[in-house]
Amino acid sequence: MDSVIVAIAKYLIYVMVIGFAAVWLWAETRRGKVELALSAVIGLVLVLIFIKIASSSYVDPRPFVVNPSVPPLMPHAPDNGFPSDHSAAAGLMAVLILLRRKWIAGALFVLGAALIAWARVAAHVHHLLDVSVGLGLGAVAAVLAVAGMTLLVRRTPLLTAGPLGRWVAGAVPAGDPGGDAGVARHRVQP
Repeated sequence: MDSVIVAIAKYLIYVMVIGFAAVWLWAETRRGKVELALSAVIGLVLVLIFIKIASSSYVDPRPFVVNPSVPPLMPHAPDNGFPSDHSAAAGLMAVLILLRRKWIAGALFVLGAALIAWARVAAHVHHLLDVSVGLGLGAVAAVLAVAGMTLLVRRTPLLTAGPLGRWVAGAVPAGDPGGDAGVARHRVQP
């Protein structure tokens, strides 16, 4: 059972990143890809800021530091465990997918985030407070990121003007009424 806990605690976050990329690639329209990418970048910046502020505001030694008789199931530095970076990243991804109304994928991401939080506590590298705050910071960062992205996209010509706007809208480039830009210019007449 320990090896399962360690595998979830260490590697499930990478599976979630691959799943996030898969949703981005195959479950989104062009506009959705741009919106999800912008939300992810804004959310990542916000969650990093939140983690930095939280970790400098409160110190919570890891469980194996507080109680040396409970060794961690995996090697880990004896630094401040508050908040859990893994839980924050997992919470960010889960809420971003849910806010895109991808309910099945979102439910799987929420389950993944909960499993990561549980495994980090079960592996004795975090307290319940660390992972709970991490999940919450990730969720708040996701909501603020989507709000910021929405303001950015809807209040500015970012996605409506220029080449990016034409690509997002799927519009045909100027001077290419047939929509065959990049295709051979010479056609054989029937």
